[in-house]
Order: sequence, then structure tokens, then C-alpha cells
Amino acid sequence: MAYRDLQSFIRDLDEKGQLKRIAAEVDPLLEITAIADRMSKLPAAGDAPPPETDPVQGGRGGHALLFENVKGSDFPVGINLFGSYERMRMAFGVESVEALAERIQSLIKPEVPSTLIEKIKKLPQLAKLASYGPKIVKHGMCQEVVHTDDASLFDLPIVQCWPHDGKPGFGAKPADYREGTGRYITFSAVQAKDPESGVYNLGMYRVQVFEERLAAAHWHVHHDGARIFRKYQQRGEKMPMACVFGGESILPFAATCPLPPDISELLFAGFLNDGGIELVPCKTIPLEVPANAEFVIEGWVDPEQKLIEGPFGDHTGFYSAADWYPAYHISAITHRKSPIYPTTVVGKPPQEDYYLGKATERIFLPLLQMLIPDIVDYSLPMFGAFHNCVFVKIRKEFPMQARKVISSIWGAGQMMFSKMIVVVDEHVNVHDEQDVFFHMGANVDWRRDTVIVDGPCDILDHSTPYEGTGAKIGIDATRKIPGEGIVRDWPEEMKVSEEVATLIEQRWVEYGF
Repeated sequence: MAYRDLQSFIRDLDEKGQLKRIAAEVDPLLEITAIADRMSKLPAAGDAPPPETDPVQGGRGGHALLFENVKGSDFPVGINLFGSYERMRMAFGVESVEALAERIQSLIKPEVPSTLIEKIKKLPQLAKLASYGPKIVKHGMCQEVVHTDDASLFDLPIVQCWPHDGKPGFGAKPADYREGTGRYITFSAVQAKDPESGVYNLGMYRVQVFEERLAAAHWHVHHDGARIFRKYQQRGEKMPMACVFGGESILPFAATCPLPPDISELLFAGFLNDGGIELVPCKTIPLEVPANAEFVIEGWVDPEQKLIEGPFGDHTGFYSAADWYPAYHISAITHRKSPIYPTTVVGKPPQEDYYLGKATERIFLPLLQMLIPDIVDYSLPMFGAFHNCVFVKIRKEFPMQARKVISSIWGAGQMMFSKMIVVVDEHVNVHDEQDVFFHMGANVDWRRDTVIVDGPCDILDHSTPYEGTGAKIGIDATRKIPGEGIVRDWPEEMKVSEEVATLIEQRWVEYGF
């Protein structure tokens, strides 16, 4: 099981040499995040990449950091807590992230019992599935201290990541323009509830601070948070929303998962946790939130009032543009006694979100294979910043199969944003960029083996001609077979014979290499 709360996770990080404590006073404006950004580029203590994955980029992430003396705040700050493969495995409570993928595979492809005895044996498994749903409790540590009328965002050590964050630089400002502080909530699970289905949504959306009790909620038009907010807008109602910090160690990951709209991230978190997440009713809004959280910010998102949010230094390595986003009015801030405020720096990878993304890549492989059975494996390389590039391995069986896979990926949920898809044969290691690039250089005729289409793109992609739409390329880097436009024999790729390869393996040990 995952850790019950953030502080249990941090204590274990400390005991295992994964945490650095900083007693000196630090500034939440730019200084904390500059230190964390530098740390995220260092080798990670005792880290190793998951088996068979990411051999080139493995081992980065540095230490988790706990700043114990933060200027202007009574609360310590934790950052880069999930910023390595080892810390992600610890957060999940597993020795291998692939083990979670296997659990998902068994869930989506169950063995159907054929006899009465087998059906009876399945009953405990069915009962366990029911236990993954969230559980309402009366009391939670997240409400040991409650602030309502005296609630202030400025009491929290909310960070500013980059120098131009929150500084639009617009010329003539509208009459209702308000200057943002540049401080952003970056690592909370933003929680809302669909007013029609009642399904909870968790999303890791950024929130910009403007005043003591005023912020701006940011979400892209494709995200579930935006979809739920539009429903409240159509009703002319304010949307209750909570920012949840900490809780069970799997919650930050669950908040980033690209789940279908009708599947709650809280249910998925319960599955990963191997037990339902305990929720406690909020004090001022009609929501229930994780009882073991460090902090909870309660409030209402206004269906009409908007604020100019941004710019914001994003994971692409560039500032995303300022734009109008809905106002978020704070009604309460609750927290446990002696809490720790978790945050993250958003910027050019590798950062903490890179490891959350790689965990998603591994855990969601069975789901992607269910949609596209041709896929043997895939990788989201670091340089692609999640949406810019996908490497895909297939077992090629018929002409134009790579084209079929490329089209299918562009139709698979948030994979539609993939700006470049490279498809290779099954013997190529998609987690080794050089191996992929070698076969792309060797096997591709640019006129025959590429396809360019127009469609939805990541909102953060500043290179597209229009926001959220642009061109994407698919590259077939597989060996070509009859029916794919080849007019001459395709050569064999060089490799050592199996007999010699076995001998060399023995010699390698014998020679002590």
C-alpha cells in the first residue's frame, strides 16, 4: 500500500537517504524553485530506472528537499518529493511500477470463470473491487485547524517559479484588470464534482494567487476540470472547488492521470492504494476531500468573473501566454497540526513531473494496448515534454500497419496531442533514443514514410499557427515489406549470430568485464 499521508512518506525518504533538509531561511519567491530546478538535474541518490526502460535518462532527479525555514511563513515546504524513479516506487508502495501495470492488465482482461468452483473463488476479488471506492468519514487530520473568516492565501508559503510569472505586460489594461502576485499553487489535487453524474474529478491544475482570498483557476479547454466548469456556467451557478495538498502518497499521481471523464481519479487512487481513500466533508462547500491531507483550500469558482492569469513558465521550457480564466474565491483554509506545504517547480525537463509522466507511461501501457493491440511498447522521451514525441514499437504483420497505429494513437484520448509519432519494429528499444533515431535515419524515405495531418495540439505548444490546433507528423521507421512502395530488396540488418552471442555472454563473465 501507499503511504497514509505525506509526512509518513517524507519520514521514510529521510530514513532512506532520499531527503535533504535545509535549515537556512529561503524565499518562496524564485529562490526555492531555483534550488529545486538545479537539484532535479543532478543524479538521484541510489536511483535506477525501471527494468528495460529509459536507460539513457535514468538516474536523474537529485534529492527530495524539505525547507524548514521559509521567509514569511510558519510552514515548511517540501519539493522534488517525487522527483526520481525510486521515490515514485516508494510512493506507490511497490518494488516495480510494472507490477501496477500488471494489476491493471488483470483487471481489464480478467479470466472468465468456467465452473461454479471458479466463480466462487472469484467472489473475494469482486468484493475487493468494491473496496476501492472513497469512504466518507466524520473527522480528518486535514481539519485539525480551520480558518474561515481569517483565511488568507498569504499565510501559505506559495511559490513563484520564474521571473515573469504573473506579469502579463499588456499595454492598455481593462478596467477590471488585477495584477497577479506571480505566486502559483503548483502541486495540489484540484477537486471538483460533476453536477450531473456526481463523479469526482482530480486534476493538477495551476492556480494563481491575486489577493488574500482571490485566485484564478487555470485549466485547458480539453481538460475535465474545464468541462465540469462549463456545466456550472450553463446553469449560472458557482462551482465548489478544493485544492488538496498531500494526503495518501498516490494522490498527486492520480491527479495527473489521463482517465476517461466517467472514471473518478479518487476511485483509481483507491485501486492504486489497494484500499479506498477516506474523505471528510468540507467546512464551507458541498464537497468531500481526502481526510489525510496537509492543507485544503475551499472556495467557489465564479461562472462570470474572469481574471488575466499568467504568463507562466511551463514544462515546455517556455512561458505560456496570459489569458482570461475564472476567478476562484476562497471560503476556508484548513490544515493538520504542524503541516508541510508540498509544491513543485514547473519547467524544462527533467523536473518532478517527468517522473510522474513516466509512471503514467508504464502504468497505462495495458490500457493503450487494449485500444491498439498492435503496440508492443511505447515511450514518451524526455525531450518531447510529454506531447511533442512518442516512440512506438510494433510487431509488424501487414503493409501500412504503422500508418494504422499512428492514426489510432491520434484518436486515443489525450494521445491526440502527440506532435510526432515514430513507429519502429519490435527489436528496437523505444527507451533508447539513439536506437530509435538510428532506425529512423536508416529506414525512412521522407516522401513515402511520413504523414502530416492537422488536428488538436497541446494548448502549450507556442509553435502552432493557432492556439490548440496545428500540424502533426507520423513517421514509419519500420522495415518495409511488399505493399509499401518498395521496388528493390530490403537488406538484412547486421547482428551477431545466436551461437556467438551466447559464447560472448559466457566470456564476458569469465573476463570480468
